[in-house]
Amino acid sequence: MALEITDATFEEVVLKSDKPVVVDFWAVWCGPCKMLGPVIEELSSDFDGKVVVGKVDVDANQEFAAKYGVRNIPTVLIFQNGEVVGRQVGVAPKQTYTDAINGLL
Repeated sequence: MALEITDATFEEVVLKSDKPVVVDFWAVWCGPCKMLGPVIEELSSDFDGKVVVGKVDVDANQEFAAKYGVRNIPTVLIFQNGEVVGRQVGVAPKQTYTDAINGLL
């Protein structure tokens, strides 16, 4: 299950992680975000123990969405060692995310 990441937990969960981190920036009202949700959950299961997969609700947590220039949702950022190493704006096929993650493992 994807972690619920907030502005309060972002630094600890994402920036200080020793594993790659996939962060889905989304909102409850966003139709494409709802389409992407099941894919994010599958990635969480597929890469359990190897990658941290989480979601940030941009309506409730705006600090890091603003910091990383998230203007459209869904936006998925991939972090490694506290740095953004991948960005996907909009919904993409699951394989797009899988390939990006596998490139870091």
